[in-house]
Amino acid sequence: METSLSKPEILTVAKLWPPYLESLQETFVVHDRIHTGDAASFATIAPRIRGIAASGESRIDAALLSQLPALEVISVFGVGYDGVDVAAARARNIPVTNTPDVLTDDVADLGMALLLSIARRIPQADKFVRANEWVKGPLALARKVSGARLGIVGLGRIGQAIARRAEGFGMSIAYTTRNKRPESPYTYYPSAKALAAEVDFLMVITPGGAATKGLINADVLKALGPKGYLINVARGSVVDQTALVQAMQNGVIAGAALDVFEDEPNVPLELRNHENVVLTPHMASATWETRRAMADLALGNLQAHFAGRPLLTPVPA
Repeated sequence: METSLSKPEILTVAKLWPPYLESLQETFVVHDRIHTGDAASFATIAPRIRGIAASGESRIDAALLSQLPALEVISVFGVGYDGVDVAAARARNIPVTNTPDVLTDDVADLGMALLLSIARRIPQADKFVRANEWVKGPLALARKVSGARLGIVGLGRIGQAIARRAEGFGMSIAYTTRNKRPESPYTYYPSAKALAAEVDFLMVITPGGAATKGLINADVLKALGPKGYLINVARGSVVDQTALVQAMQNGVIAGAALDVFEDEPNVPLELRNHENVVLTPHMASATWETRRAMADLALGNLQAHFAGRPLLTPVPA
C-alpha cells in the first residue's frame, strides 16, 4: 500500500474546484500555496515539490519556479495558461499541461448565450417583467440575431465551435487570427479593426497573454460602431477595459456582453450600472459535467507524468 510518504508532493497555486482538490489529496501529498504560511514555512516544503496544480487564472512565474528545484510538471485546470511562464518551465524541461477540448462546447454555448442576451435584451426583459413595468407598456424593441454578421477574433477550437452554432442562426461569419486559415470557409480579415468594421457582433475568443493584451482597443470599438455589439469569452486582458467603459458611456458601440474582466472579481461600476451591458462571473466552463471532465484530465496529466506515461494534453510547443 502506498503511504503518504511515498506519494509525490505537489503544490496548489489557486483555489481549486473542491471535488478536484479532493481527488488530488487522495493521490498526492498536497500543499496549498495560498495558505502555506510565512516564507520560512514555504521554504521548508519547496525543495520537495514535484508538481504544481494550477487554474487557468494562476500566475506561475520564473520567480516561483526558481524556488522549486525538484519541480517536474505543471498541470493547469483550464484551457488558458497565459499566467504560466512556459519558456522558463521549458528551460528546465518542466512540461506544462492544460485541459483543452473538454470545455469547448460550454464556452461556445455561453458565447452564443451572451450574444443572444445582449441582442434580444433578455436580462433587461427579465428585470422589466419582475419590476411590473410591463403593465405600463411594452419593452423597447431589440436587435435581430438571425442573418446578422458575426466576427470572431480567434478561430481555435472554441472559435470554430461558436461559428458552427452561429451557422444555425443563418449568420454570415468572418474571422481574424494571427495567420489566415486556408481550410476555413469563413471570410478572413487581417486585423480586429478591419473585422470589426464589417460585422454586427464581435466575438472575442483569442488566447490571453502579452501578445493579445489590449487587442480590442478604442480603434477597434470605434470601427465596430454605434450599432455593433462586443462579446468577450476570452480573457479580460484582451479588451482595453478603460476604452470599453468610455465607448459604452459615449455610445461608440451599442452594447457589450462580458464573461471576463481585467481585474476579476472586481468589475467597474460603470459596466455594472450600464443598461446595455450583460455581465456573467467568468462562468463559461461552469457546468458540473465540464468541471468534472476538466478535473479528470488535469489529474490524469499529473498521474501520467508520475507513472512515466505520455502526458495526455501537453500545451503545444
